[in-house]
Amino acid sequence: MAQTLTRTEVRWSEKTIGVLIGLALLPNLLGMINLATPWGFKIHVFQAAIFLAALLLGRWAGLIAGLGGSLYVAAALSNPFILFGNALLGFFTGHFTEKGFRPVVAVMLAFAIQLPWLVVTDHLFMGLSWSFIGALVLSLAVSNLVWAVAAAWAAGPLKRLLGC
Repeated sequence: MAQTLTRTEVRWSEKTIGVLIGLALLPNLLGMINLATPWGFKIHVFQAAIFLAALLLGRWAGLIAGLGGSLYVAAALSNPFILFGNALLGFFTGHFTEKGFRPVVAVMLAFAIQLPWLVVTDHLFMGLSWSFIGALVLSLAVSNLVWAVAAAWAAGPLKRLLGC
């Protein structure tokens, strides 16, 4: 298995900067897609690009993709707190990956860090009910797990392709 590159080891070039811009914008398009499940919750798609940015280019790229990639969702839901929450998710995914954690573990640890922010802001500032927040947390946990596996699978070939 290929060793994970740390942020200082990323070979920044026009190609990797272009990829970062794409991964920061792509979640806005993916944010329009929510996949219904037979269990009554939806799987969100936009995290996939945030995780890829963090896995490929490190914590700061994860932060940028999380922040920039959440613009559509934050505007659509009139919830500006989503921006910082997804910036946390991207940053800490990259951070834990750089510390040597496997990608899926890094994502779930980052989600554990994001979770208090999500719960407090959604309940106290957005006025969402506890039952809604519980369903959201379940939905996000499943989404994060699914996209963490997908991003981990795609990261190796993409690193080779991009030369980063």
